[in-house]
Amino acid sequence: MDNYQQPPVNPGVPGYGHQQNQEMSPVITIKEWMLTTLILIIPIVNVIMMFVWAFGEGNPTKKNYFKASLIWAAIILVIYIIIFVIFIAAAASSSMSG
Repeated sequence: MDNYQQPPVNPGVPGYGHQQNQEMSPVITIKEWMLTTLILIIPIVNVIMMFVWAFGEGNPTKKNYFKASLIWAAIILVIYIIIFVIFIAAAASSSMSG
């Protein structure tokens, strides 16, 4: 009977190792997501607002989502730059040899 092990604690799942006094972030409503999506459609404003939502005060869920979105945007930007450099190098190499 001494071999019984306590299951791991997962604070994100209510009722499973969840502390009653732990503060949970409020649910983001459909209205808020609709407004967020509308703002993201607007060029230039969308990039500024992504930084505001990622690093400003607000819902932790929304902050994490926009931090992840900015990381993906940075990864894609680096890939585009690499492709651009390869393309320019290939164009320069073909123009010099021809």
